Amino acid sequence: MRALLHPVLRVLARLLFRVDIDFRQTDFSHSRLLVVANHESFLDGLLLGLFLPINPVFVVHTGVANNFWFRILLSQVDYLAVDPTSPMAMKKVIRLIESGRPVVIFPEGRITQTGSLMKVYDGPAFVAAKTGATVIPVRLDGASRSYFSRLSGKYPKAVFPKIRLTVLPEAHFAMPEASTAKQRRRKAGEQMRRLMQEMIFASRPEQTLFGALCDAAEIFGRGRRLLEDVKQIEYSYNDLLKMALVLGRQIERLTVPGEKVGVLLPNLVPTVGLIFGLTARQRVPAMLNYTAGTDAMQAACAAAEIRTIVTSRAFVEQAKLTEKLAGLHGVSLHYLEDIRARIPLIDKLWLMLWGIHFPRSFELSGSPEDAAVVLFTSGSEGKPKGVVLPHRAILANVSQVRAVIDFSVDDKVLNALPIFHSFGLTAGALLPVLTGASLFLYPSPLHYRIIPELAYDRRCTVLFGTSTFLGNYAKFAHPYDFYRLRYVVAGAEKLSDAVRAQWFEKFGIRIFEGYGATETAPVLAVNTPMAYKTGTVGNLLPGIEHRLVPVPGITAGGILHVRGPNVMAGYLKSEAPGVLQAPSSEVGDGWYETGDVVELDEEGFVKIVGRVKRFAKIAGEMVSLEVVEKLAVATSAEKAHAVSSQPDPAKGEALVLFTTDPVLSRESLAAKARELGLPELAVPRKIQRVEALPLLGTGKIDYVSLKKMAEAA
Repeated sequence: MRALLHPVLRVLARLLFRVDIDFRQTDFSHSRLLVVANHESFLDGLLLGLFLPINPVFVVHTGVANNFWFRILLSQVDYLAVDPTSPMAMKKVIRLIESGRPVVIFPEGRITQTGSLMKVYDGPAFVAAKTGATVIPVRLDGASRSYFSRLSGKYPKAVFPKIRLTVLPEAHFAMPEASTAKQRRRKAGEQMRRLMQEMIFASRPEQTLFGALCDAAEIFGRGRRLLEDVKQIEYSYNDLLKMALVLGRQIERLTVPGEKVGVLLPNLVPTVGLIFGLTARQRVPAMLNYTAGTDAMQAACAAAEIRTIVTSRAFVEQAKLTEKLAGLHGVSLHYLEDIRARIPLIDKLWLMLWGIHFPRSFELSGSPEDAAVVLFTSGSEGKPKGVVLPHRAILANVSQVRAVIDFSVDDKVLNALPIFHSFGLTAGALLPVLTGASLFLYPSPLHYRIIPELAYDRRCTVLFGTSTFLGNYAKFAHPYDFYRLRYVVAGAEKLSDAVRAQWFEKFGIRIFEGYGATETAPVLAVNTPMAYKTGTVGNLLPGIEHRLVPVPGITAGGILHVRGPNVMAGYLKSEAPGVLQAPSSEVGDGWYETGDVVELDEEGFVKIVGRVKRFAKIAGEMVSLEVVEKLAVATSAEKAHAVSSQPDPAKGEALVLFTTDPVLSRESLAAKARELGLPELAVPRKIQRVEALPLLGTGKIDYVSLKKMAEAA
């Protein structure tokens, strides 16, 4: 009966769900075979049974097997009903694999309720390690949008959504070494979790930013209202597309394809629309840091050969940028207010009659490898470098984060981090828009009293910030302001232990610390609910290769070099305007040297030891400036501290501590150093009192300025 029915069901599935199958050098002929897949819907087993080139046995939950309606579906496949709570359950699966039957199992054990991976059980990994089975991962995508899924009512459903099956290359699990069976099982489970995350990431589509926006609008519904800013107007995907189409059409008349267009705008919805619109017409938005000085901004324009800047009169006025912009040379300024006022009737008709109905036709043919955006980071002596991020890098990073954290349509992100910063752009703006999460954009992270109120009033569930900003929010927030937050993610600078403790004690919230660089779009590693370790920045994200290069004088760890799809296309520097310098390090071409000394433990958690440039060599010994800063915080927890160094003819370098504490002394620091077991070399020679530490617009300490202050001290 099955032999007759399967071809019919296969044809129906292809017609109704437009099933697409992607086999990637997969061999199903192994004598011991374990197929693992993510679990999106009640259709999953049937789809795998119809389209995989094997006749497997499906491992199903006894609760499912006992349901009348599911027994009808299960009648089309061979299955083994198991109770995951029973210690004997996996033994049955082991015997089945050892008998030569291929087995299909869903390591999550249940259908996703978020659209992302759920908890991954240890049992399937232990089975793979115990039997030596070849593991074949299969990604199911699209079934969650059917009425056979278990997603929340906010998640848009379709009667017959397009479903894609991606069969990835095989993997093998060695039995982990550990003193007990329980520990071996847990370690095996971690291997399976990482494999599933790698599978989710590896099966992502190759596309452009505008293509990804169009996909998101189709998946989550054009009418879904998800964007809001200080104007308190809710914008839908349709509204965002209109902005992108209109602004992209107007700016293309002022520029040429491939041109870097300066964007000098705050966190507003039209800013996001402009970014998408420019990329659709192969113009590259160059996100200018409006907190930088005139010289730095001029150097950025020179490096990226920016001739056109798009800004807003209202913003220039409010931010008091008139004088700064007047000092720029070789650029023309165009204001959004004027652009909107000049939109011709023919463009309005085009938008209504064609553009908004067929937005994909607006995009010029391009490649994911084309430049999508230019961000600027400080270089030597504070000169900005343009970091060219292709579509591939930004979208890879979005997919990497999505593979490890379950952002969904039920979330609302509060982003006050500036969009000219990679953390604010990728994580704070593009990630929610492309994943269907709601987004509230706020123009300044410095409004420490307002942001907690916004989180409370707007029922936000996700907050991104730096340690400095999060510490100040906690200082002014009511204990109930953050009652809705699911995730608080810290990045851009090291998370202070005091801030971590403050958030947990006052709000009962665990901060997830991450790590990255503008050059990596930006996230490299992050702690997650499923993989968390205090004192680290989490595991490296899927798809990232790494090497640790030893540093003379530093015994633990090494300089982190990375390679992956999220790495930049290269630098643009003011000394060689418009010339792209591809990433390269001593490890090889295509590798990026982070400049950070890190350690990786046996579980893959990354611990930041410090930046190479943030070590001082004193009397032949390497001293971490971050350790010295920790000493200062331990001695005077309520004040702000930062350390730099100055040349010393006798010992090579000397430490200079900048502090807001008016009474902090070398004696108190030395006493605390002895208490903590730190060497005497960690006690700064000089202490400089300051009203406030110099900060960058991103909230990080301005160590370039601090270095100049130290040399002048």
